[in-house]
Amino acid sequence: MTRPSLRLAALAAGLTLVASSCSLDAGSSSSGDVVDVVIGYQSKTINTVTAGTLLRAQGYLERRLADITSRTGTRYEVTWQDYDTGAPITAQMVAEKIDIGSMGDYPMLINGSRTQSNERARTEIVAVTGYHPKGALNMVVVAPGSPAQTLADLDGQKISASVGSAGHGTLVRALSQAGIDPNTGVEVLNQQPQVGASALESGQVQALSQFVAWPGLLVYQDKAKLLYDGAERNYPTLHGVVVRRAYAAEHPEVLDAFLQAQLDATDYLNSEPLAAARIVAEASGLPQEVVYLYNGPGGTSFDTTLKPSLVEALEGDVPYLKSIGDFAELDVAGFVEDAPLRNAFQERGRDYDLAVSSTANPSVISGADPVCDAPVADPAQAGELWLDGADTTQPAANPTCLLKAVREATARGATVRAAYVADTEFGTRWFADKAIWVRDGQTFLPFATPAGAQRFIDAHPGTAAVDYQRALEGAA
Repeated sequence: MTRPSLRLAALAAGLTLVASSCSLDAGSSSSGDVVDVVIGYQSKTINTVTAGTLLRAQGYLERRLADITSRTGTRYEVTWQDYDTGAPITAQMVAEKIDIGSMGDYPMLINGSRTQSNERARTEIVAVTGYHPKGALNMVVVAPGSPAQTLADLDGQKISASVGSAGHGTLVRALSQAGIDPNTGVEVLNQQPQVGASALESGQVQALSQFVAWPGLLVYQDKAKLLYDGAERNYPTLHGVVVRRAYAAEHPEVLDAFLQAQLDATDYLNSEPLAAARIVAEASGLPQEVVYLYNGPGGTSFDTTLKPSLVEALEGDVPYLKSIGDFAELDVAGFVEDAPLRNAFQERGRDYDLAVSSTANPSVISGADPVCDAPVADPAQAGELWLDGADTTQPAANPTCLLKAVREATARGATVRAAYVADTEFGTRWFADKAIWVRDGQTFLPFATPAGAQRFIDAHPGTAAVDYQRALEGAA
């Protein structure tokens, strides 16, 4: 029986073999006037898109490097390597085969731990791609017909997770908070996300705990329902960029070009979220509606700065990694290096210290609600309607207004492509038709999980859960 106590050393060794079996002839060497730039990314981990999928699709890095070539004559050869998780990227960085990589918080820490014994491989975190201040990037889902209503209902069950990933870390801590020993109370199957998704669908496991975009994708496809939102832990989760220090020292202009390109991609995503979602969907193979769930306004905070709160969160993640296997002691503060990003900000005339102090999501729903004839005054209450064939989305001032908008649109024959709401309890952006709705007088409130809805009902006598159709019919 596979347990969460699988040794990280064995996991890393296995991933090294898997990664090494791929055709990876492009290393990080330079020949003549050509400098190799090898980037490891995860096309389906869409909170890294500004350092991966979107960055690659838009050609921002290649253009930045071409500018250097025009000034110096040095040419650059960029190789992109796509993986399902961060672990094989780390394996290739240990082997000095990848120069820059993007991954989630736990994998970044493993990256730092694994690479620090070799000066040529040693890495550092140089930027954030996206983060969520409450941890909503990791979730636990169950099969659509599962009777489970809370995490405690998984006691004694089989759960799929990628051991050492952010999704697994969330599961371990959440189970502990629910009074379940994560080592003996459940059986954790160490599986890649797509394998776990198949295991959940076939009934081989009763739940799956993963990082974005897997929970949203499975729920959107009606292959799962959300049981636990990582935001319940109220602990920051993040994705970021790591670089081999030796490579950065040898080619500082490449790292600067990469960070400038990441800023290009971040600016584009925050200013044109719908267009960016379409690009990412085409490049990753994910449905546009799922990409926009996470990359749209009010979802992930796409902010490159290395905020103290995020560094503290990384430090707080270390005990978990030590608990599941061999994890070499890591100076987290020394693993984080913001000087290159500060320099990139300075080159653009931006105030890094001002940006790092901001906790606001750079992209929120705004504008005027055409159905309720009101401005979007509170982004935390705002929703968004995306109609089929529309080039833009329609803002809703609050959840009840969104329900009205959906009802009016369908009444005139329009097809709703997706409707998004903010979870009433934690603010997590979620699909309106997948939410649990609670009626409170003439107001309808959405919740991402059954447990969240029940907590509200218990605290507010007279309220009651209703299904989506009844909420649509009742919105006055």
